Amino acid sequence: MSETFSSQSTDSFRELLTLGKCNLLVTTYQAGQVVMVRPQGQGINTHFMAFDRPMGVAKRTNEISIGGTASITTFRNLAAVGPKVGQGEHVDACYIPRKHHVTGQIDIHEMGYDRFDKLWFINTKMSCLATFDNDHSFKPEWRPPFITEYDLTDRCHLNGLGFRDGVPRYVSMLGAYDEPGGWRKNKISGGQIMDITTNEVMVDGLCMPHSPRWFKGALWFLSSGSGQLMKMELGKAPEVVAELPGFARGMDFIDRYAIIGLSQIRESSTFAGLPLTKRVEERQSGVWVVDTNNGQIVAFLVFTGNVQEVFEVKVLPHQFAAILDMQSPFLPNSYELPDFVLNNLAQTDPVQGALDVASRAHVNGELDEAIKQYEEILIHFPEHATTNHQYGVCLVDAKRWDEAIKQLQKVLQNDPDNAEAMNFLGCTYLEKNDHDNAMYWFDQSIETDQQFAQAHFNRGMLLLKQKQYEQGWKEYGWRWQTPQFVPFKCDKPQWKGEDISDKTILVHSEQGNGDHIMFWRFLPLLAERCKEVIYFGPENLAPLVAEIKGVSQSRVPGALSTDLFDVFCPLMSLPRYLGITLENLPAPERYVNIPSQVVVSELKGKCKIGLSWAGSPTHINNQNRSLELVELLKVVEEVDAQFYSLQMPITSEERELLKKYGVVDLEPELPGYARTAALVDQMDLVISIDTAIAHLSAALGKTTWVLLCQNADWRWHLEGDDSEWYPSAQLFRKAPSDSDWKRLIAVVSSKLKSSF
Repeated sequence: MSETFSSQSTDSFRELLTLGKCNLLVTTYQAGQVVMVRPQGQGINTHFMAFDRPMGVAKRTNEISIGGTASITTFRNLAAVGPKVGQGEHVDACYIPRKHHVTGQIDIHEMGYDRFDKLWFINTKMSCLATFDNDHSFKPEWRPPFITEYDLTDRCHLNGLGFRDGVPRYVSMLGAYDEPGGWRKNKISGGQIMDITTNEVMVDGLCMPHSPRWFKGALWFLSSGSGQLMKMELGKAPEVVAELPGFARGMDFIDRYAIIGLSQIRESSTFAGLPLTKRVEERQSGVWVVDTNNGQIVAFLVFTGNVQEVFEVKVLPHQFAAILDMQSPFLPNSYELPDFVLNNLAQTDPVQGALDVASRAHVNGELDEAIKQYEEILIHFPEHATTNHQYGVCLVDAKRWDEAIKQLQKVLQNDPDNAEAMNFLGCTYLEKNDHDNAMYWFDQSIETDQQFAQAHFNRGMLLLKQKQYEQGWKEYGWRWQTPQFVPFKCDKPQWKGEDISDKTILVHSEQGNGDHIMFWRFLPLLAERCKEVIYFGPENLAPLVAEIKGVSQSRVPGALSTDLFDVFCPLMSLPRYLGITLENLPAPERYVNIPSQVVVSELKGKCKIGLSWAGSPTHINNQNRSLELVELLKVVEEVDAQFYSLQMPITSEERELLKKYGVVDLEPELPGYARTAALVDQMDLVISIDTAIAHLSAALGKTTWVLLCQNADWRWHLEGDDSEWYPSAQLFRKAPSDSDWKRLIAVVSSKLKSSF
């Protein structure tokens, strides 16, 4: 995927949501996502939905409204639709888009419904509190008494809105100024909270306050710039209840627990010099839970992907809620109708009704049940085209390769121009390591539909795996036209190999952390062909990429002026436009360096060996490429070395296993790839599955043993023990006949014993 969105959480976080019978709705304008956070099984399920710069959220019975770049979208809960949207039969609420009101770009911050169901929202650009108005973009209802006139220059950065007794009562702002952007003069202590019914300043001298809330007879709020939860009882001075490891913004409550959004915040002029940046070096992005009775942090959820900033957190009274965007295929067939219409509906088409049941099971991952349902339909309607097609796809998803081939060929007999079925046939043969037939069907699919992006993309990955780089990079470029990739939005042209010797180029990262590290090798070559290289990527990698030769600026997600650059290019498109083949592939022994300011513990041991056994759970091939810790620990036995765990996060069971085998757990020191690199750099050997740790270790020039599953990723090619990309890497491959990792682990263990 072009962006990685995932999370890890404490068991107590899941328990709180489960016992509270609630979900959380989280917005992140930086990542452009609305996140539904739900307990599921023994963990947390985070469902990400793309949204244009989501910020404030208002909720009332069966409705939520979300403020975006220039509009407010209202979602209606159609609970009956829930089990049909592919997120499980247990979905008890489903929010679908119902209204879209264009406000213009007013930088909507916090929002809320009053007890009369009137929607209020902070209009930050115009420094006022506004309401919905069907005849106008919005209606200003209140502004701070020191604001003398309306404009769109964000004079005081009005941001937070709190209700009391069902009506809006408190607002927060970053500075009491009446000039364009005046709040920036004193962001350290210029903030205040005001009572809008009296215009009385309740609290001042605050560092970027946010999210005022009336709770348990007191005013609670966040001091974002110092990362603190604060409380003020009437007639008393405000007090700090808890200190948090991030820029605090967005707050709601479950019973006595405060649910607080945290952001990593950017190292920019807006956030420079804040108390938080001095107090906390490794800031977190996620949701933290504080017991308001004693100020203790009792649970948290950390975003481990490309979510660096959280804006709002809202508690929803559901056990497993879904939310759909405007592009959802379920919207056209989702209706909310009056009872008299429902009582007079015609009977459902028997095939379509049964197909809907099978499709839901398929989408939910209940593949055995879906196959059973598809087969039942085909007994009665053997020529039903849609059922035959979906049955074939389901067999592919179930990894029943031979049956899938037979079924898809049957589909093509009746529908010889079905390019999608051809593409799935190619994927099936690819899984069987029959590359000739895989390429044949990808070619057939493209010949049938020249613009079928998924077939082009699959063909590109196969060409790269076969070391046919020149044609492979070209086909790989089709990834941006597939549904799983979101192109970089920019009004500047994309660089495609032309002369840019007098231009500044922005290179934006894409896909996983390992991909970033692997493709940084091309940045020095690019720097030789342009005036300046600016790199745009996730904050956890920013310090490392800043050290890459030729990178003049390392930027992280957030506001980015297009005046800074002339052209842009996706990171993984660089080899195409640089003309990279295996013959000129740059493969330096070491090309990643550790920033001088990074300090970590000095590791002990005459021989130090690092271990990593699992990758990101969102990776499409993670189930195959990852292994269980208990399997990998067999390599530790009878080896005279000190082993270190480079895995993050780890479960309590894994932590106990590491302790049992004498493996040192480095998890507390791993947050931030610069720190991880400093620890890896002390290793004599790193043993890892195909994940970012393997790339980081090899890019540091460390001896790296990479354990590969069958049908490994394209970059490791089809065979061989060495890597053309990393001179210090040695590849250990599972054989096609291996049903598990036992044989490969035995090979690694034997080699380890003979080497150390």
